[in-house]
Amino acid sequence: MKKVVLDVLQSRGTYYEIGLQLGHKLRKSPLYTHHLERRRKSLRNYKVDIMEAKRFILQYAPGLWDELQGLSKGLQWSMEETVHEYSGFQQEWKESGCSSLAKDGIYIRNYDYHPKTYEGRLLLVKPSGGYASIGFSGRGIGRIDGLNEKGLAVGFHFVNRLKPGEGFICTTIARIILDTCKDSDEAIDVLRKLPHRHSFNYSLYDRSGKAVVVEASPRGIGVYHSSTLGCTNHFQMNHMKKDNRHYLKDSLKRLSVLQSEQKERLTMERALNLFNDGESPVFKKAYDSWAGTIHTCVFHCETLQCLIGFGESAKGVKIDFQDWMEGDDIPIRTITGHFDTDVRFLFMDEE
Repeated sequence: MKKVVLDVLQSRGTYYEIGLQLGHKLRKSPLYTHHLERRRKSLRNYKVDIMEAKRFILQYAPGLWDELQGLSKGLQWSMEETVHEYSGFQQEWKESGCSSLAKDGIYIRNYDYHPKTYEGRLLLVKPSGGYASIGFSGRGIGRIDGLNEKGLAVGFHFVNRLKPGEGFICTTIARIILDTCKDSDEAIDVLRKLPHRHSFNYSLYDRSGKAVVVEASPRGIGVYHSSTLGCTNHFQMNHMKKDNRHYLKDSLKRLSVLQSEQKERLTMERALNLFNDGESPVFKKAYDSWAGTIHTCVFHCETLQCLIGFGESAKGVKIDFQDWMEGDDIPIRTITGHFDTDVRFLFMDEE
């Protein structure tokens, strides 16, 4: 089993100050060299109109533009370079897995993807002018999943990247929701209005117990909700199914497992075991095929308690996000996980 260690970073202040701090840390990390290499490829793969990106960011989450400016300063990059690489506007996304379940006040999600893209940073941020949140970093200012101070949890689930539109990728969309929305209804409204680059499910759960899946593509969205919902990697609403991939067997299998659990009372510990145990049908090990489980997050949306599982069959690290918001920094600086793969995690110093 490979031992992997991720960083836990805590930031408070203006959006600019948060971006500046994270930019400094990124520049000093092993990940920075790989981002420079990726940048040479991304310049060929897609173009970003910086003024159009700025217009959309200022419309939906203006603080994130300030964070990009701080990130630019910390990285010692131009704003054009920073927006192109880290704004999440007009970028591309590879295929991935991901499963989630929302019930009994608890939101659980597995992030299934390729280790080489993983940034290895769990971020706790409290920006002035936006909601505080805890979540995993994705593409700079973006989040892979997270929970905000209002008790709103969000995660995304890849469906298709064919026929892309002009808009934001999933990580920036998740961050916009965390920073600006207090509940599932506000998040639905944002997802209806902002432009989507690719087809994704967005699973939402809030403090009131409203579970929602928003099926979003560049061609429209569909919404369904309940007090209990599982979500994987395909659209279920009839008018959205045209954007599904042809191969859905694995996604359907995982959804069936999640639906079978909906009658059982859930605790945070049981949720972690259900999703993170290496023998669970929800846990995936296909790391070299862009579909291995990297982390599991368990969020209690009312109390803001968090249980983080990194790697396979993790014991789980407990974080009291409510205490953190009130000013108590957590003593945790790293989280260690173990993975049954030889695939490299580029954010680490590995030979």
